[in-house]
Amino acid sequence: MPERFFLYDETESTKTRYISFMGEHQRFDLALIRTDRYFGKRLVLDIQGSRFAIIGQDDLEEPGYLEHAFNLTEEEAAELRDFLCEVI
Repeated sequence: MPERFFLYDETESTKTRYISFMGEHQRFDLALIRTDRYFGKRLVLDIQGSRFAIIGQDDLEEPGYLEHAFNLTEEEAAELRDFLCEVI
């Protein structure tokens, strides 16, 4: 078996917040992971939708970012954006 080449292999303590809320258009079950990686951005996991994105304040202001990352309609993304603006 060939030797594995790692680009990096690090262990880090993180802080994870699990939150579930009901919007007007859909339910959101999220895990928000705070880490020292990704330049202070949060790793946001949509547990029910099996999707994730690395999100910072600048990403929340980017048109279409949440719609694409989480496969949401504009209305659903607006609900998620409103919540994430409060916690990121």
